[in-house]
Amino acid sequence: MTQARESASDPDPTSVSGAETTVTVRCTGHVRTELEVYEFEYTFAGDTLREFLDELFDDYPQLQEMLIAETEADATHSGWAPTPEELPGTWTKNPVGEQTIAYARILVNGRFNENEQGFDTTLEDGDRVALVYPFMFCC
Repeated sequence: MTQARESASDPDPTSVSGAETTVTVRCTGHVRTELEVYEFEYTFAGDTLREFLDELFDDYPQLQEMLIAETEADATHSGWAPTPEELPGTWTKNPVGEQTIAYARILVNGRFNENEQGFDTTLEDGDRVALVYPFMFCC
């Protein structure tokens, strides 16, 4: 499956850089089931994860609901251990609206977007974006 926009002849005025980027999208679990595809190339106007997700969610609106948490409660599972008052090192978290739901993750070249620049992570041609929402099974 190849998804491409007609941005060469009709550039997207919302794109900051005016560039067009092509990434490989890999899907697992519920995302793979929903799209019925494991991997595809996707071309979008811009060069950030945010611009990629905006266009992808325009084309596949069901993915936004599957992956993005609307509230802090959606991003946290009730089974997590309590957070200690003193955390070692620097701990940051994506702002509300830019977090994935509990267990779902977005990776860029194998790294969680939270460990990069969140949705402002820069993407280059050939990068891999994984949309991970695993099936959860219990004993």
